[in-house]
Amino acid sequence: MAVALALVVAAIAAVQLPLLVVDPAELDPALRATVPALLAVGLVFLVCKFAVSRLGRHPRDDLPLAIAPAHLAAGLALGFAIFAGVVGMAALLGVYRITGWGTLEGWLGFFMAGGVVASFVEEVIFRGVIFRWLEELAGSWIALIVSGALFGFAHIANDNATLFSSVAIAIEAGVLLGAAYMLTRSLWLAVGLHAGWNLTQGLVFDVSVSGNEVDGIVEAQLSGPQWLSGGAFGLEASVIALVVATGAGLVMLAMAARRGELIAPIWSRTAG
Repeated sequence: MAVALALVVAAIAAVQLPLLVVDPAELDPALRATVPALLAVGLVFLVCKFAVSRLGRHPRDDLPLAIAPAHLAAGLALGFAIFAGVVGMAALLGVYRITGWGTLEGWLGFFMAGGVVASFVEEVIFRGVIFRWLEELAGSWIALIVSGALFGFAHIANDNATLFSSVAIAIEAGVLLGAAYMLTRSLWLAVGLHAGWNLTQGLVFDVSVSGNEVDGIVEAQLSGPQWLSGGAFGLEASVIALVVATGAGLVMLAMAARRGELIAPIWSRTAG
């Protein structure tokens, strides 16, 4: 796991090297938004395909290309549906209101950073590396809890983050994305879910994404008690998202269990 993490981090760091000789401000805005993002995803993908996939006692490729289109599409659709459900419930409860049309200002930068890079790189790290090797050692339940907690508290330094927002992400996203990985035993569905979730809340419904403001298709406003609206952090930090997203994750977790995808800790397997 340590070697895999080091390889992924090195790939991400390598993307920053050209910025030591090229001033990002001198680049065309579209290039500035897309080139580093595509390089980061491309390098991490290559590292996973040709190095990480060969590590460990039970080497495996978590990024099989044959299923990528179908699983990404399914993940994007499911991510949209889940967050649309969160917004719909928030609207019914009176904490979300559309006030007009948005401008989509800066949409390309967010699409690449929040929709492409964050979804792919974070899933590789938290599910493809941390979850994978923790599960191999300590079993599915511990891997789900620990990887989810690490993922949630990786957002503690975000703008407007609170202890509750980190705990909420740890539970709702940790269960949802971990279950997607367990169900398919690949990263593509989790990547699609992650991207669909981020892009839907930011670019479609104008909700802050993990504390970061995004200008969407519409102009919207959150109000009411913070436990319902999520406050400045966004609906991810609301009880609504906690219930809806965690519920969806539990459904996938049950499906994974029925398929026999729950793995026992190594000490139980050894004893058996």
